[in-house]
Amino acid sequence: MPMDGLTLGFIARELNAALSGARIERVNQPEKDMLVLLLRNNGKNHKLLLSASPSFARAHLTEAQFTNPISAPMFCMLMRKHLTGGKLISISQLHGDRVLLLEMEAQDELGVMHPYQMYLEAMGRHSNLTLVRDGKIIDAIRHVTDDMSRVRQALPGLPFTLPPAQDKLSPEEADAGALLSRLQGYEGRFDKALSLHISGLSAAAARELSLRVTGSEQASADPNHLPEICEKLSAFLAKLPEMSPPMLLRGEDGLAADVFPFLYLSYPADRQQAMPSLSQALDSFYDGRDRRDRMQQRTASLRKTLKTSIERNEKKLALQQEELLNAARSEEYRVMGELLNAHLYQVPRGAETVTLDNYYDGQPLRIPLDVRLSPAQNAQRYFKRYQKARAAARLAAEQKEKTLRELGILEEALCDLDSCQNEEDLSDIRRVLRDEGLMKATAAERKKQPKGQRKSAPMRFAAPDGTVISVGKNALQNEQLTSAARGNDMWLHAKDMPGSHVIIHAEDKPISDETLLCALRLAAWYSKGKGQAVPVDATLRKYVKKPSGTPVGFVTFTHQSNYVIQVTEAEIQQIPTIK
Repeated sequence: MPMDGLTLGFIARELNAALSGARIERVNQPEKDMLVLLLRNNGKNHKLLLSASPSFARAHLTEAQFTNPISAPMFCMLMRKHLTGGKLISISQLHGDRVLLLEMEAQDELGVMHPYQMYLEAMGRHSNLTLVRDGKIIDAIRHVTDDMSRVRQALPGLPFTLPPAQDKLSPEEADAGALLSRLQGYEGRFDKALSLHISGLSAAAARELSLRVTGSEQASADPNHLPEICEKLSAFLAKLPEMSPPMLLRGEDGLAADVFPFLYLSYPADRQQAMPSLSQALDSFYDGRDRRDRMQQRTASLRKTLKTSIERNEKKLALQQEELLNAARSEEYRVMGELLNAHLYQVPRGAETVTLDNYYDGQPLRIPLDVRLSPAQNAQRYFKRYQKARAAARLAAEQKEKTLRELGILEEALCDLDSCQNEEDLSDIRRVLRDEGLMKATAAERKKQPKGQRKSAPMRFAAPDGTVISVGKNALQNEQLTSAARGNDMWLHAKDMPGSHVIIHAEDKPISDETLLCALRLAAWYSKGKGQAVPVDATLRKYVKKPSGTPVGFVTFTHQSNYVIQVTEAEIQQIPTIK
């Protein structure tokens, strides 16, 4: 679920305890709507992630590694100018809602100390991150013009105003009397009433509070017991800051499904995993989802282009196969021509058809004739049709081979998009398509690449015994990975479908069954057959060859063993990655 006000209150208290008084060492902006503050406090380094993503707005400490752009965005440069070397004074939640306030102070160019406020609004598509000094906006990570909102703009130099206040109680203000006056007279489910009158409650949080104070997630707002319920609710809200530990909810597939600031009785206890901190729980839950969501957005245009190209090539292939079937009649034309030549004396002039003995199969053959032509001219007409059909067959065969090659490259690229983790991986896919003439270079790609341009790298995993397993993320990486592997390393690939080349770096040591199983799972998962029973070929690298003139990543191999394996995402997540 998106971060609600209840969870934000817990993370605000956790961050304030850990970071109050911290020095701001550096500011990075790995994504257009994400800021990462590198802080030092009490002899320890911390990374504070502040995200204004419409889907995954949040704030927490993180251990994740981010790739920063080679040239820092303007917003990042401005944050560095104002905040680097400054101090983080406090972190607090405003009015129990989804607004986080970071109080900071830093010196300007003249050495004068100034107070700053940074506001994170975790409000879905209205999420934003704004730096304010003396009541005016220095800059916002997402500019909001008057065309976008007549109520509240976010542009440098404008006065900063908080989001319009809702007519709701914050958890801190919700004493028994205030709750009773709000809830009295309400008819309907109690959890709905809580969502309407207490700020920052998601549907899951409202159901949990209802269960805690009424004994049911869907209890009605019973007016006869409302004073007693309000007393219990007020007491529960008052002790919220003391409740612990935070929980990571696991789905039936074992994957992280949600985050709760404390044990939620409305969900099975055996599926809730206690976490050392709420930051670690949020980091585990959001990081993979956020990266996948961003990569899906970046690859959406290319994915659409590839699917369109694949459909076009499939239609072209069907036509070429039809042409080949038609061209298969070329031998029939040749036989007709030869029979006519051999039996000219038996062919009456002006006849529409003639039936002659076919000395190839001993059966009579009916031959259509053009009444305007002589028997000899009809024979020549069939020889010409034979030559034309043969030429068409050769051309159709060549075109079919070209189409199959293009289809293979396009389907491989489409599969590779699912393994993309960064812009460098995406650039590799575009490069292969450009080199094969299947995509034109954009204006940005035609420019000379800046110095320090990062190169993509295969994924690396650790088998149970510590053996390193490498997995290519695209055709270019597959070719480089296989080319660099040693002869006695194990090579794996999903059989007869697009997928990653997987290398077990054996280093001349025996490969254990556990390591092989780990590699087989990776080969099955990073293939077009992901999630199904996938046949996987495995052989030593020395038996893998790269035929001349074949597309990038294409190989042939011998001495293979074949396995069939089905793997889940939870099993893949259990394989440790090597950074």
